[in-house]
Amino acid sequence: MPTNIGSSIAAILGGTNSIDTGALVSQLVSATRGPREQVITSKQSLNSTRVSALASATGSLATFSAALTAAMQNANLAGQPVSNDPTIVSLSTLPGGKPQGLPAQIEVQQLAAAQVLESVNLPARTDPVGLGTLTLTTASGASTITIDSSNNTLDGLAAAINGANSGVTASVAVDNRGARLVLKGATGAANSFTLTKEVTDTADTNLARFTFNGTTGGMIRPQSALDSIIKIDGIEYRNNTNTVDTALPYVRIDLNKAAPGTLVTLATNQPTSTVKDLVNEFVSAYNSLRSALNTATAPGTDTSSAGTLAGDSGVRDMMRKLSALTTTGLATSGAYRSLSDIGVKTNQDGTLALDTTRLDAAIAADPAGVTQMLNPSVSTASTPGIAKVVADLKTSVEASGGSIAASKSKYDKLAADYAKQMEKLNEDMTDYEEQLSKVYSAMGTKLAALRATQSYLTQQIDAWTGGNNN
Repeated sequence: MPTNIGSSIAAILGGTNSIDTGALVSQLVSATRGPREQVITSKQSLNSTRVSALASATGSLATFSAALTAAMQNANLAGQPVSNDPTIVSLSTLPGGKPQGLPAQIEVQQLAAAQVLESVNLPARTDPVGLGTLTLTTASGASTITIDSSNNTLDGLAAAINGANSGVTASVAVDNRGARLVLKGATGAANSFTLTKEVTDTADTNLARFTFNGTTGGMIRPQSALDSIIKIDGIEYRNNTNTVDTALPYVRIDLNKAAPGTLVTLATNQPTSTVKDLVNEFVSAYNSLRSALNTATAPGTDTSSAGTLAGDSGVRDMMRKLSALTTTGLATSGAYRSLSDIGVKTNQDGTLALDTTRLDAAIAADPAGVTQMLNPSVSTASTPGIAKVVADLKTSVEASGGSIAASKSKYDKLAADYAKQMEKLNEDMTDYEEQLSKVYSAMGTKLAALRATQSYLTQQIDAWTGGNNN
């Protein structure tokens, strides 16, 4: 029996001269640290998830806003400008804005034309034209044209004129009558030109056959330089080309034929199908955004967990502002002033529904009014357009003092607090480990003394037991 007692003591003390205090301290510290650390890391994980969810929510809003702006810019809701007589006038849209000033009446009184000069016929294009110099004068200045033995042909004269880069184009026309020099300038009255020879230059009088002083000369003028002349609603416009970009904002007018006394109607064709498609796309994109926000902010139930952003005031504010889009004023006059007026309504869960019958009726009754409400030619405070309203909403919630910024600031503060808590836990566990190490180190010393006593007692017990057996 005493021997069993000695063995039990040895088992408790580890059966060695010392115990592993390091392992024992590590296990005790780990057991103490674990629950506290798990609480902090769980909070950190949830906070990180909320930060990511908040970034996703704001990113979704930004994507929705950017897509809506792009759709409005590319949809050409203002309509395509059209002419009721394209043989006289044709129209197209200029980039950067929406056609304005239509409908209108236009009269094309005169087309712009380029001055054309034609020389006498020579037997062949390689025939000599005469030696000497000519002066080509245009609106941009004068150029000297030199003819010598190296270029004394019709082709040489044409090449010399083209080489001056004056804006006047020279060519050699050839038919059954022979070869002749043809000169053509740019369109517009200001682009008339002359080709003259100095009176004192008597090197070769043959070169005088290729002159024109603006009235007379060796060449004839089949066509004078002219400006185009049009009247739009009675207002006269003169231009040096037959393409007019400055009469009506964002409208290019191509003049195809002069028709004095004939009024051509310029208007826009209303893109009713485009408007309807765009409203449908808006509702669909909005519902995708709203459904995601509904999921993220859903309250918990007995059978489902709460959404990551449940109770977040910033996202709630965003959702509240999104819900107000259907009743936000987009126009101050007319029968259609908001999305709700054209059939866009809000469901109980915040998503949108479209009454297509009501939308069709609105487009049929006032296509220009609906278009102007959705996407005005010029966005103002009273007629902002739906894309501008959504962009302003995004800016307001993301601003430094906005609701989303406040939520992000809250989560950033929590992240900093949790980091400090983890730092404090590390410090506490370091102190605790040092304290335990001291305690178990002292215990080890005492155990060593006890083991010495144990050894002595064991010897005595064995001696007693042995003596009794004898």
